[in-house]
Amino acid sequence: MRVLAAAIVLALAAVVGRQAVAAEPPLAAPTLVGPPEIVFASTKDACDGHDVPDAPVRAFRDAQGAVVLFGMHYQNRALRGESFDKLKLDCRIVLASSGKADPAAYDDKSWITATWTEDGTRVEALLHHEYQANHHAGRCKAKEYLACWYNTVLAVASSDGGASFPRPKTPQVVAAAPFRQEVGQGRHRGFFNPSNIVTDGALRYMFAATTGWDGQPSGACLFRTADVADGSAWRAWDGEQFSVRYADPYRSHKKPGRACRPIEPFPAPVGAVVRHRPSGAWIAVFQAAADGGRFPEPGFYYAASRDLVAWDKPRLLIAGKTLYDSPCGASELIAYPSLLDREANGRNFDDVGDAAELYFATLRIEGCAVTSDRNLVRRKVAIKVWP
Repeated sequence: MRVLAAAIVLALAAVVGRQAVAAEPPLAAPTLVGPPEIVFASTKDACDGHDVPDAPVRAFRDAQGAVVLFGMHYQNRALRGESFDKLKLDCRIVLASSGKADPAAYDDKSWITATWTEDGTRVEALLHHEYQANHHAGRCKAKEYLACWYNTVLAVASSDGGASFPRPKTPQVVAAAPFRQEVGQGRHRGFFNPSNIVTDGALRYMFAATTGWDGQPSGACLFRTADVADGSAWRAWDGEQFSVRYADPYRSHKKPGRACRPIEPFPAPVGAVVRHRPSGAWIAVFQAAADGGRFPEPGFYYAASRDLVAWDKPRLLIAGKTLYDSPCGASELIAYPSLLDREANGRNFDDVGDAAELYFATLRIEGCAVTSDRNLVRRKVAIKVWP
C-alpha cells in the first residue's frame, strides 16, 4: 500500500473554557507503528459485489463476547469473530436497501454507520441514508448523482445482537433537512455520515455532517441524547446548548428554531471519536482535502478536545489523496479513518489506551475512476503519555 507518511505525532492540547490553546504541550504522543495489515480484501473476501469497505468501521462486543464490525456497503453485512484477528465477513444481510422510489419511505440506500449496545443483545444503529433521486423517474430535474443526492440520518435497532436490523413501520428520523428532497436540487443536501457514538456519563454524542442551506452553515454538527434508543431524542448543539431538532419533513411541518453550529476544525464528516483513557482527552480522526491553510495537503487529520466542542489545531496523520480529491494520477485513494483499541473498557470501543489501531480503506484507481477493488486495512498506534 502506498502511504506517503509513515509516522505521526498526535498532540492533545489543553483546552481553556471554549477556546483551544494550541501552544500548550501535548498530553500524549501517539505514533503509527508497523506496516499496514489487510483485514478485508474485496477481491477475495466478498460475498457479492456489494461487499466493499465504504464507511468508517464501527465495532461492539456481542453478548457472547464476540466482535461485530460494520463498515461495508448498503446491503449491510458484518465482519464477525471471536477476536479482531479472526474477523470474517458474515454473508447474512442484516439490513437490506430496497431502492424504493418514495422518499418518505427512507428506504433507497442505507449504510450502518454507528452502533451502540449496553448488553450486546439490543443494538442501536444510526444509518447514513441516501435518496438518489436520479435513479427514480421524475424525481430529479438533473441526471447527476450529486445534484440529486438527499441525505438523512436514521435510527434502527436489533434485538438479536446485530444479526438483523428490521426497519420500523414509521421511519425513525434522527436528522433531516427541514425540506423535502425535491427542494434545492442541483447539489448534495441534508445530514450525512454520522460518526460513531461515544459516551460521557449518562449522555451519548455523535457528529453528523451537513452541506447546509439558507440559514444553516455547512460542516459537522455535534448531537447529544440521553436516550439512544429514541431516534427523535437527539438534539444538535446551537452554539449555546443542545436544542436543535431536525424532524422528518415528510411527517412534520415543524421547522428547527435555530441552526446547529458546525464544530471547528472539521470541514466535513468526522471519521471517528474516541476518548484517550490516560489523559481524558477526546481524539477525532477525519479526512480533508488540501485548502492552503489548515490543511496543507490531502490526507487524514486528527484533532483533540476536552469537551467535544472546542478542538485544537488539526494535524496531519497520513498524507495521501482521499475521496475529496481528484483520483486522476493516483494509484489508490485512502478513505474512512477510524480508531479502535482492542482492549477498550467499553463494549462499544469508544475509548483507547496507550495502544490502538487506525482502520481505513484503500481504493484502487484505474485512470481517473475509483474501482470496487478495495481493502480494509489497519495500522497499530502506540500512544506515549507525557509525564
